[in-house]
Amino acid sequence: MELSTIAGQSIPTFPLYSTDEKAIPLLGFGTAEYPFGASIHTLKETILEAIKLGYRHFDTAAIYLSEQPLGEAISDALRLGLIKSRDELFITSKLWCSDAHHDFVLPALKKTLQNLKLEYLNLFLIHWPLSLKPGKYEFPFQKEDIVPFDPKSVWEAMEECQGLGLTKSIGVSNFSCKKLETILSTAKIPPAVNQVEMNPLWQQKKLRKFCEEKGILVEAYSPLGAKGTAWGTNRVMECEVLKEIAQAKGKSLAQVCLRWAHEQGVCALVKSFNKERMKQNLDIFDWKLTADESHKISQLPQCKGFPGAAFLSDDGPYKSVEEL
Repeated sequence: MELSTIAGQSIPTFPLYSTDEKAIPLLGFGTAEYPFGASIHTLKETILEAIKLGYRHFDTAAIYLSEQPLGEAISDALRLGLIKSRDELFITSKLWCSDAHHDFVLPALKKTLQNLKLEYLNLFLIHWPLSLKPGKYEFPFQKEDIVPFDPKSVWEAMEECQGLGLTKSIGVSNFSCKKLETILSTAKIPPAVNQVEMNPLWQQKKLRKFCEEKGILVEAYSPLGAKGTAWGTNRVMECEVLKEIAQAKGKSLAQVCLRWAHEQGVCALVKSFNKERMKQNLDIFDWKLTADESHKISQLPQCKGFPGAAFLSDDGPYKSVEEL
């Protein structure tokens, strides 16, 4: 993995495959809080604080209701001189399932750019390999709104977005090896990124190997297990092996999880709106796990945190988690 470091920052970066886009910072700041929009009134100030601390990679999505506060924070950061140019930031957003139809992709991206007050995204992702009836932005959604997903035509529209310069890179989120193969079989531009749930208790070894072979960077969401969300659990934060490693290292358990993710060659997306923890999450690059510690983590029993039950329906395209 070729690494460089952002000037004046300690966050390593990685050049994305299939694009001449600037390198992606390998630690990103997530802006989703469930229920979506829960912190909308304080989010702008939180993001400004993150920029002051050194975060330069921000992850949002149409469904999160965080695009607008992020856009306001970017405008304020420029006005206050916290950054000299928008080009210093790496901004990702995602296409929601109700817009996962060929003719809705470009209008959805234009709406996202309007919300963010930006001329381009650095990365635009298909949020889920799923389509819903157009017009609604809601999660959870009604099962009867699930309709067949046409990956080929949706991906063609994503490629058009990159061709128009409205996003520098395109990718996917929550895609399995099989669904990536479907995209790759017809893609003119392969996905640069696959953003998936990943942490020490859900290590995604098979998927990571596949993505590495195809030149697709894996981004890890819920790297600490997403405690406090509707789908998250306390299993990661209460894992005895991780607690022991953290104690031996004099680090927090969260730092151990993030360092582990970094050493797997993925980009980790952190989400804390607590200033002290935001600082701690940045402090993972000047120390390493020992071979023994890494081995212990590799042996942890695996358990998926987000089962995707909301996407399953007897009448829909996915009747089981395996199909999804």
